[in-house]
Amino acid sequence: QVQLVESGGGLVQPGGSLRLSCVASGTIFRIFEMGWYRQAPGKQRELVASLYNDEDPEYTDSVKGRFTISRDDAKNTAYLQMNSLKPEDSAVYYCNANIQPSYYRPRREYWGQGTQVTVSS
Repeated sequence: QVQLVESGGGLVQPGGSLRLSCVASGTIFRIFEMGWYRQAPGKQRELVASLYNDEDPEYTDSVKGRFTISRDDAKNTAYLQMNSLKPEDSAVYYCNANIQPSYYRPRREYWGQGTQVTVSS
């Protein structure tokens, strides 16, 4: 059973920084893409950043230059460094990963439970 667990959310003032972490645990053969999504109240869940094999990160336009996605495959962990935070960044942030649990099983998507990020003075 694969699980994704996020941490690092919280309350921060505008202009501040937070670093989110997402640890994948359980039976894992290979991790393909890892990414971060967010969902604000009354809005659809949106992709914030994604990273495939530690190459060519992709970001939604509103976070380019402020957020950085990275991963440590030795630790099955993805990170989202968020700088210059704005009130509009407030949302529940979800980790997403495309994982092949074993050699004989197909890869599929997994989601974390989410971590709240609130940017407010």
